[in-house]
Amino acid sequence: MRVFVIAMECEADCVRPYLCAADKLIVCGIGKVNAAAAAQRAISEYGAKAIINVGLAGGFAADMQPGDLREVSAAVEYDFDLAKLNGTRIGQLDEYDTPYLDAATTGAFPAAILATGDHFNDSESDYRLIRDELGAGLRDMEGAAIAHVAKKAGVKFYSLKCVTNVAGKGAMTSQYEENKARCLERLTVATGEFLKAIGG
Repeated sequence: MRVFVIAMECEADCVRPYLCAADKLIVCGIGKVNAAAAAQRAISEYGAKAIINVGLAGGFAADMQPGDLREVSAAVEYDFDLAKLNGTRIGQLDEYDTPYLDAATTGAFPAAILATGDHFNDSESDYRLIRDELGAGLRDMEGAAIAHVAKKAGVKFYSLKCVTNVAGKGAMTSQYEENKARCLERLTVATGEFLKAIGG
């Protein structure tokens, strides 16, 4: 069974035209705890074999533009840091040997690493961490939390993001507000292609 874990109703509207009778859709709300709780519900209550996340994200690659579409190739919690305790890298959970959490890709869209944290800001230090240290091209507030739960349960995680705002091209909040409607339209069309590529 496919279960969709989506942060916001406007993002869920991109998925609704493509839902099959057996699919389940959980609109979880913004943030890592909401996303992790919904992912666990997808597995425990609905028996998810794959969790699919579709949504908006910030961009960090120099060649990105608002409206670009990217599949998530891996995810990392950039606000998780045990470095001073045990010397691990930022984002690396204590029980793993890498900061990166698995994501499945279809090849239908270019891929990028997704960095997830519980804040939306214009912090230069965050930009450097996400882009330069972690090598991520995308940022959101849910994806890595879903990937974390899926990894522990042995469930596939897929994610498609549309870039609303790009670091270095103006204030992130104003870019997001300016580009949100257009990006949701693009994401709705792309979701159909993405789900076709996933199959099942």
